Amino acid sequence: MQKYWGLRGSRVTNAALGLIVGPAYICYGYNQGVAGNVLTLPSFVEQFPALDIINTTGAQQSHNSTVQGTVIALFVLGSALGALVCMKVGDMLGRRMTIFYATIIAIVGAILMASSTTLAQFIVARLVLGFGSGGHTATIPVWQSEIAGAEHRGAFVNAEGIFLGVGIVLAPARLRFLLHHRKHILGFVRTLPESPRWLVKKGRIDEAREVLAVLSDLPIEHESIETDIAIMKQSLAANEQKAGSLRNLFRMGEQRIFNRALIAVMGQLFQQMCGCSLTVAYATVIYEERLGFGAVKARGLAIAMQSLLIVGGTGTVVAVDRFGRRPLMLLSATVMTICMAVLAGATSLPENTSALYAATFFLFLYTPFFALGFLSLTNLYATEVAPLDFRAAIAGISTATSWMANFVVILVTPIGFENIGYRYWIVYAAINACIVPTVYFTFPESTSLTLEEMDEVFSRSKGMLDPPKVAAALRRAKRTGSVSDSIEKMVGKN
Repeated sequence: MQKYWGLRGSRVTNAALGLIVGPAYICYGYNQGVAGNVLTLPSFVEQFPALDIINTTGAQQSHNSTVQGTVIALFVLGSALGALVCMKVGDMLGRRMTIFYATIIAIVGAILMASSTTLAQFIVARLVLGFGSGGHTATIPVWQSEIAGAEHRGAFVNAEGIFLGVGIVLAPARLRFLLHHRKHILGFVRTLPESPRWLVKKGRIDEAREVLAVLSDLPIEHESIETDIAIMKQSLAANEQKAGSLRNLFRMGEQRIFNRALIAVMGQLFQQMCGCSLTVAYATVIYEERLGFGAVKARGLAIAMQSLLIVGGTGTVVAVDRFGRRPLMLLSATVMTICMAVLAGATSLPENTSALYAATFFLFLYTPFFALGFLSLTNLYATEVAPLDFRAAIAGISTATSWMANFVVILVTPIGFENIGYRYWIVYAAINACIVPTVYFTFPESTSLTLEEMDEVFSRSKGMLDPPKVAAALRRAKRTGSVSDSIEKMVGKN
């Protein structure tokens, strides 16, 4: 069999989408949503009475709400642990083998969950399944970013948002055949290219040269291949004295490592704290318990609303390389602020049918705009702002931050609604309002810049507010054909 199935250029990345990214993120979305969609089923509460908040009242219902939130949130706690492990393992094993072993762990967790008959087994299954999913979400975006070209990197990586939306929409159907979907990853991931940047980091230059030639569909002796290798080497050299210890993530240095890690962490934190964990994990519960719809209609509304994640994810793929990362995040956060504020007002009038229908409309409006700016875009962005030597570590810690925030939101949501009711929505309106200035003043635009040019952006910056300005100047220089002198020197030194 020919190496990489004989594929070259965009066909390689398309194969990666279909064979690895698609199955991984469909399963991830499914596992995120499936538990929340069965919480109100009679058969589920009969099997796990400790999670029953439908047939209980008073103190018992309050206790069960706490238990329910904890158990459902264990998936994301396991995911956070999986992402943290990838901070070290990702560079030791490489991108492909990390994905391979994460898949094995996820399959074990899925088998345990599908066969759960006791609460103890269900808890263990959620943790194990989450651990594998955390490995996927910390590693797959890094691999995608490192095998993609600058011009189409945004669309390529953000396609995972569409697959994630598909998985969430499929969750109410409880389709166990998705267990077999993961097996495709085991069979194909080692037949696709390893990250050329990881290969350069490990000193496997000939392999990196071969992979770059395949990905760019150029002869292996082409001048641009050598130029890319030289730039990658220089990027590594800029951080060679800082790499090796995770403590260095908290030091600034010429490459502003801490600045970059902080931006990645903030982006991933915003992904969860904007309220998506609430609306996805508890969609059916919100419609049934908070808005007063019947069980069947609540599930139908949840599926319809969550299907809009696919619409928003598709919008990201279409727009991200044309309009940029920052505009999508800013638009998304602005609309989400409005939606959460209206939801607070509308749900404060539970006897007003029109107000509850308005709340339903703004939940539907919120969903695609969340997907547009934060469903998968922050996964991409975390890998773009990170330097090569710290990319796995920054991806790991930022993804773990996302999962921990997800854990907190899922854990406190039943308690929040129980104790402060409609005011719980105000918390997320305020958070989204804070996202807008944070993105505007501190997040540099990475569209059309290579990962190595992002190193240039931060090396030229002197303060936290400088990267957006430097990135804008570099992008203007590229459009006018005035290539950065320092980048030219970077290549010349090699």
